Amino acid sequence: MLWKLPKAFFAIRDLCKSYPGFSLQNLNLPLPQGCIMGLIGENGAGKSTTIKLILEMVRRDSGSIRIFGKDNTENISLIKEDIGVVLDEVGFPECLTAKQIGNIMKNTYRNWDSVAYKKYVRELALPENKEFKDFSRGMKMKLGIAVALSHHPKLLILDEATSGLDPVVRDEVLDIFSEFTRDESHSILMSSHIVSDLEKICDYIAFLHKGRLLLCEEKDRIMEEYGILHCTAAQLAELDPSAVKGKKESAYGVEAIVERNKVPATLQLSPVDIEQLFIFMVKEAN
Repeated sequence: MLWKLPKAFFAIRDLCKSYPGFSLQNLNLPLPQGCIMGLIGENGAGKSTTIKLILEMVRRDSGSIRIFGKDNTENISLIKEDIGVVLDEVGFPECLTAKQIGNIMKNTYRNWDSVAYKKYVRELALPENKEFKDFSRGMKMKLGIAVALSHHPKLLILDEATSGLDPVVRDEVLDIFSEFTRDESHSILMSSHIVSDLEKICDYIAFLHKGRLLLCEEKDRIMEEYGILHCTAAQLAELDPSAVKGKKESAYGVEAIVERNKVPATLQLSPVDIEQLFIFMVKEAN
């Protein structure tokens, strides 16, 4: 786990939130400074709930959330000055243009940078004088990203921020996010269904499933520690059960995700990617 890492930008401890039919259960999640953490989970896993709790959009039942060393219920307006947010649904008044939105933000954020905003609007090929209601979903997301970056935040919180973007623009946006964290005083929490995006730029990966944290680990360590084993059911039964993180059985044998250091070195393992590991772990947890 990551609790030993210094300078956590935010630290979630024993966080709980219950709704009818759903419960976020004792979530512990630190975000190290200067890093990008990817949050992966199926629909209803608790990703958006976690983000809303961090931003104090909903109240937690128990547990703690500390951002920049402060409880997120204290001075939330000041804390939000240093947080750039892009949610799944970007909400600006539909009658406003990108230019008008920039003028409003100038009076909203203390550190608003009009020059930076114009640069992002230009780089992301956004029309300055087109009304927001006429924007495509992808254009709305790009405008949200431009606004989030233009008040010089220390922390970016992104909920499906690359959703709706074509592959070329998505790649450009990911480069912008990577550039953001080259400043080691910056961090990003990024939730996405596009696992390849997270695999490309994230330093850490967290798996959420039905309100529980299945895994939170450095991405490179995940790739090193786990592998895919193709074997028979009898061979799998001989292994230490704790080594097996998920399995899929068929008439042709068994495919299993295993911890490399808990199985005999004589076994041949194939590399695993983040999406495979998540799918196998979710199936094992069900």
